[in-house]
Order: sequence, then C-alpha cells, then structure tokens
Amino acid sequence: MGRDATSGGAPIIPKSPNEALKPERVPEPPRRSRKARSQIVIFLNFVMTMIVFACVIAVAGFYYVISAYQNPGPLETNTHFIVREGAGLAEIAQSLERNGIVSDARVFRYMTISYLRDGQTLKAGEYEIKAGVSMKEVANLLESGKSILYSVSMPEGLTVHQMMARLADDPVLEGNLPREQPAEGTLRPDTYKFSRGTQRAEILSQMRAAQERLVDQIWEKRDPDLPIKTKQEFVVLASIVEKETGKDDERAHVASVFINRLNKGMRLQSDPTIIYGIFGGAGKPSERPIMKADLDRQTPYNTYQIKGLPPTPIANPGRAALEAVANPWRTNDLYFVADGTGGHAFAQTLDEHNANVRRWRKIEADRASAGGGGATAGQADMQDGLPGGADAEKPPKGN
Repeated sequence: MGRDATSGGAPIIPKSPNEALKPERVPEPPRRSRKARSQIVIFLNFVMTMIVFACVIAVAGFYYVISAYQNPGPLETNTHFIVREGAGLAEIAQSLERNGIVSDARVFRYMTISYLRDGQTLKAGEYEIKAGVSMKEVANLLESGKSILYSVSMPEGLTVHQMMARLADDPVLEGNLPREQPAEGTLRPDTYKFSRGTQRAEILSQMRAAQERLVDQIWEKRDPDLPIKTKQEFVVLASIVEKETGKDDERAHVASVFINRLNKGMRLQSDPTIIYGIFGGAGKPSERPIMKADLDRQTPYNTYQIKGLPPTPIANPGRAALEAVANPWRTNDLYFVADGTGGHAFAQTLDEHNANVRRWRKIEADRASAGGGGATAGQADMQDGLPGGADAEKPPKGN
C-alpha cells in the first residue's frame, strides 16, 4: 500500500462510493456561556426594546400634538369667546373645548405653555374667533389682547347728568356709577372705546382726566387779553358758546360777541343759560316751550338778570368751543340771531340787530304758516341764542 507524503506516512484507507457521498460529521456548536444566559442581559435587552418602542411612540405623539395644534380647528362658524378676568390657562382651555373652538383642551393647554414666553399670558376680554381657526392662532389672539372693542359716544354740549345717563344705559359696560356726580364741565365729550367687562366708573375717570388735560392744554395758549381770569371762568364761557352754536366756523365769532359784552360790562343774555337755570342738567323737556316769562325767572344762571358769567358751566364743552374762547375772533359785534340757514347773523349795533331779528321773525312766521302752526310767544327769540333777546327792540337793561 502506498503512503501519503503529507500525512507523515499514514496509510490511505480507500472509501467506497457510498461512503464518499455521505456528508462528513458537523462539529457541535460551542456551548453558550453562563454570562449570555444571565437574567441581567435578558432584562437589558427588554429595556432597550422598550426604549426604542417608547421613542417611536413619543415621536408619533409629538407629531400628532404639533399637527393638532397647528391644523384648522373644528369651529364651523365665527363666534365670540369671553375670557373672564383672572381666568387661568386650564379654565380657558376647557371653555374653548366646550364651545367647540378647539378639539382637545389638554393639547391646547400644554402646547400654549410651551409657546408662551416669559411674562406672556392669555388676556381677559371678548374675542371674535374665526371659523376653522387653529389652536395656535387662538392662543396668539388671546395673548395679543386684541379683544372686541365697543364704544360709547358723548357729543359736545351734553351735561354731566346726560353723560352719566348714557353710561348707565350702555348694555356692555359693567358696575355702578358713583352717587356723587362730577362737577359740570369736567367731562370731555368724545367717543370712548372699551372691551367687555370694563367698569362704568373707569370710563368716567377717563372722561374726567381727558377734560382736565384738554382744558390745561388750551388754557396755556389763550389770548392774554381775555377778560377771563381763571380756568373755571374759561370753561363756563366755553360751555355757553358750545350751547349757542354747533357750527365750527361760527364758534370763534360767537365767542367774540360774549368777550365784547364782558369787556363792556353788558349782560350776556344767553338763552341756554336760562334753560339750565330752570331745568338743570336734566335738560328741557322737548314738549315744554320757552316763554317770555322765563326771561324774568330769578336763577343764578339767568344771564338776562345777572351780570357776568353764571356760577358754573352749563354743559361740557368740546375742544372747538374751548379753542374759540381761548382765541376768539377780533370783532366789534355785540349781537347775533338765527339767520334761517342754521347759522347766525351778527351785528355791531342795536339797530342792525333789530333788523336781523325782524328778518328772523318773518322766516319763523312763514314757516309756521306753511306748517299750519305758530311759535309760542317769545319762542322765536329764545331758541337760537339772541344776545339782546326779547329786549332786542330796546337797549338791554344794564348795557
């Protein structure tokens, strides 16, 4: 038998064909170590699996929350939403969900907390929420404080009593007004804007502060030759001018008439002062005519009877009337009467004034004839302001 040179001379044992086709014996795998079978390793594998699973869930949840916060909301039509004073984020979120504005109060709450920067809050007020608005847009709106604004208008020439009645009747304002009314002339005529929940006393305080600033500002720029020594007198005369004419281009002319009369020691003879002396801040009832007998009524405000200015303003004058008195036209006019066009005819002398009065009375008579009725005696003189008034045909007493 031959020997295999590579096997060191070991004999070669020939195999039969069947034995040659049989697979050789596969060696057994190595035994697993005790460490591999350790419970700690098994636990760590479980933990890692759970961490991966939790990360997947967290990413999916975060994507859902972001999408829910930024996608259009469930609101189908525009609506109003009120955030009460002192309401917290949790309360606001629950209310938004109840009203169908957001789909999930928890998502709105937690995402809004993350979006708000230091010091930012959701502000009280009434807001208009648009249909389909997202949670993020709702949060931005409530954080901005751009709530729905209402307004209350106070025209020039209203008395304090009339202004407070408007505040009391406003359906949106809240709270009571003070029992003691502010002094006449101390409230500024203007349009005041406010949000739901604003207190009536707050608007009243704004009106007082605004009038004080306005009076101080105009008083500082007054004509130094005025026969008016105090701001109180200034507001008194401005209130008379306010009630005498509503035309912007006439106020400074009307003011010049009263300034000229004060300089000459003449009585002002202003009809609105008579009305205030009789009816006070409540104003004259529309059905109550003014009679000639009212000219003789003794009141501190009857400038047909007293010399100089009445003791207080008779209304709240606006900027135009205050500026007219502070810087009146320089004229020699002492009289004015209605001219039938909404304005007034002015005169320097009594004769000129009487002619203007006769023209005005003819206009009134023609109107009364056309309307089938007549004016009450003396009413034509009283209703439009007439320095000289019922005494226009003769020199006024004390002039």
